Amino acid sequence: MTKIIFITHQGAETTTDAKDGETLLQVAHANNIAGVVGECGGCLSCATCHVYLDGAWQDKLPPVKPDEDTMLDGTYDDREPTSRLACQVHVSPEHDGLVVRLPERQN
Repeated sequence: MTKIIFITHQGAETTTDAKDGETLLQVAHANNIAGVVGECGGCLSCATCHVYLDGAWQDKLPPVKPDEDTMLDGTYDDREPTSRLACQVHVSPEHDGLVVRLPERQN
């Protein structure tokens, strides 16, 4: 299993086990991580699964695709260079130890 670390806006940290191929949204929901909403169910039609990935992982993940880029412009909290939508990031063994920070609010 791949370890994914979620950190809330207040600093509370939760380490989870993720299966290969799952999205960060699926991992968050399976582990009851509050703050990763995903109102659209992961269909890339909202921005309520906005997260900030640790900068050290920026080059280890596929780049943001145009549709995700457009949706990121509509996030409630400020978009940052490491902003991603959790429904668009698929877990693989290379992501072991990925740190995912949550924004203060999703909507």
